[in-house]
Amino acid sequence: MIGYVTVGTNDIEKSAKFYDELLAGMDAKRFMEMDTFIAWSNDPAACGFSITKPFDGNPASVGNGVMVALMVDSSDKVDSLYAKAIELGGTDEGAPGARSDNFYAGYFRDLDGNKLNFFHMT
Repeated sequence: MIGYVTVGTNDIEKSAKFYDELLAGMDAKRFMEMDTFIAWSNDPAACGFSITKPFDGNPASVGNGVMVALMVDSSDKVDSLYAKAIELGGTDEGAPGARSDNFYAGYFRDLDGNKLNFFHMT
């Protein structure tokens, strides 16, 4: 159903470097790129993730209550990708751990303040 998810950025180069390094841990690569938009995917048939400078020319801002959840194949992968996000300058929004009997997640904010998580269904 979802084709791709986009978050705003005010510094496309800095944000692109953050996501190039972070999403490499999911084997994701850039598959679309323009001056103000970059998209990554690890499977052309699956949902992609992208960053953009807002089309209206106004500064990008964080959506209150908005979060992007990125599914991975193990709890260890949640741990390593969450740690990479923090190492790259992201901020903690909830360390990796079990949130229910079968849901394991780590929450963080990117360099622009967008909230994301990596999760695994156990």
